[in-house]
Amino acid sequence: MMLLLFIPIAITVNLAEKIGKILENEAPFNEVVEYYLNFTIYFAHLLFPLFLFLSVIWFTSKLANNTEVIAFLSSGVSFTRFLRPYLIGASFVAFLALILGLYLAPMASEGFYEFDYKYLHPYRKAANDQNVFRQINDNDIIYVSKFDLKNKSGSNFSLEHFEGNKLIYKETASTIKYIEEDSVYRLTNYFKRTIGEVDDELHPQKTKDTVFSFDIEDLVPVNYEAETKMYGELKRFIDKEEKRGSENMGRFKLVLYRKWSLPVSVFILTIIAVAVSSIKRRGGMGINLAVGVCIAMIFVFFDKIFGVMAEQSDFPPLIAVWFPNFIFGILAIYLLQNAKR
Repeated sequence: MMLLLFIPIAITVNLAEKIGKILENEAPFNEVVEYYLNFTIYFAHLLFPLFLFLSVIWFTSKLANNTEVIAFLSSGVSFTRFLRPYLIGASFVAFLALILGLYLAPMASEGFYEFDYKYLHPYRKAANDQNVFRQINDNDIIYVSKFDLKNKSGSNFSLEHFEGNKLIYKETASTIKYIEEDSVYRLTNYFKRTIGEVDDELHPQKTKDTVFSFDIEDLVPVNYEAETKMYGELKRFIDKEEKRGSENMGRFKLVLYRKWSLPVSVFILTIIAVAVSSIKRRGGMGINLAVGVCIAMIFVFFDKIFGVMAEQSDFPPLIAVWFPNFIFGILAIYLLQNAKR
């Protein structure tokens, strides 16, 4: 119910903010509808635990205000038994959050980001296309000073082939362009230098069409690539990018770890919500909701701060994802013990 109430509000606010750019860039109506369907899934997945948190506070505060919680406990029901239906409900919601994170959210994220970069922020870069330096396999390292993902072309290309620690040959070209109809790369002002024992062999060519063992997407993966992959694909993608020395490893690993931390946060926030709202207060439901919203905002703050630290620095992504759950897990245990008393 909370999702059904808030998602239309979120869509309305977002549409009011973006309608100018949508009309200016002439986005087709069917793509706009598809974008907001993806928008719904994308943000429902992100806010799932928080909506559950507010729902539990709202519902339990109603019970407390009607003195029903006191009636439960005074009849001999333990607080742990009182908590059991909440945990069963949280298990169901956590399972839905897990399915969303593993399968549905990646598909929605792809459409969400593609529309965003195509119509809403057409001048924003979707990938880091400057000074691309990557190890594409065990033996080959490539460099491109600038790469245009849209035109599939780059400048100042070089490829170095090693066997062990020994350089065998080096290929350079002033430009590289992927010819889609022929599935080849076209190199202009091509030059190959093969390292010999005494003399090197030089092979210059004006143009050369060749095949490489990498795709355009492997050369310059978009920043949101990890968000669009399901769990198995994501693990393989991260392994490949780690070997290639990608500078976005922090962001990629954050996406991987959050798929499991989000369902766990459902249980933590449920326990906190029950502990906070099961006590009858003089201010009624409003006080409980105010306390709950403050706790929810602090949780989001911690999550965002540590997420940015992991993306922009060497801060471990595993700690960044699980630290908020750890802190709020301790808070949940403390509040639960007080609520029992």
